[in-house]
Amino acid sequence: MAKPTIGVFGLTGCAGDQLVLLNCEDELLELAQLVDIRDFLMANSANDTECRLDLALVDGAVLSRRDEEDLKKIRERSNLLVALGTCAVWGGVAAMDRYDDRSRRLAEVYGEAGAKYDSLPARALHEVVKVDLSIPGCPIDKQQLLAAVASLLNGDLPVLPQYPVCTECRWRENNCLLIEKGLFCCGPVTAAGCGALCPSLNIPCVGCRGPAADANLESALAMYREKGYTPEEIAARLRTFAPQAVGGEA
Repeated sequence: MAKPTIGVFGLTGCAGDQLVLLNCEDELLELAQLVDIRDFLMANSANDTECRLDLALVDGAVLSRRDEEDLKKIRERSNLLVALGTCAVWGGVAAMDRYDDRSRRLAEVYGEAGAKYDSLPARALHEVVKVDLSIPGCPIDKQQLLAAVASLLNGDLPVLPQYPVCTECRWRENNCLLIEKGLFCCGPVTAAGCGALCPSLNIPCVGCRGPAADANLESALAMYREKGYTPEEIAARLRTFAPQAVGGEA
């Protein structure tokens, strides 16, 4: 029986989520025995750029016409497409200015030459093509990636956490940085799956995984206001990685 064919691709971004896959070390060797990685520019210089793919893992956001064209081609040749990382899932940090005037921004940075650049407001993959699975994270969690790929190889779409990071914090018996210290922690509204890594190191969550589907937003906003944060500060913090969840105005 033929191995499932896989492609790993990067659009505009830091490529950190592709590096997580390469840093799987011993697990990567086992994975290579189970699948046929046919197209992975970061790892291989000899790629089949036209073959049919059972699974495509796509890192980065859509910030140019070239990104858009590449993504549509990847979608056409893939049975399943997975958005890998918060840039791919939500647009990431690059999407913070997506509601600004793009031509004005380019002119401010590059002057008259800015009009020649292939530059668009950042978009998540699902805003351009159909996405079958989204794995958030900045970068993604290694174990969550491996578990997701294992599920996909078995013909199942993995079920990712819908609850917020606060739940994982409680499981780890961490003291609440927001309630006890008044630090702005995005844990109440951010999707879990990281094991509450930052709060466990006494560092407030910055929301890098994007919003949690089951978050109690009204309660979280009330807590932030109680600690003295203004609505403008709250919106600015929450839109750092997922501006669509907050909107264009602070």
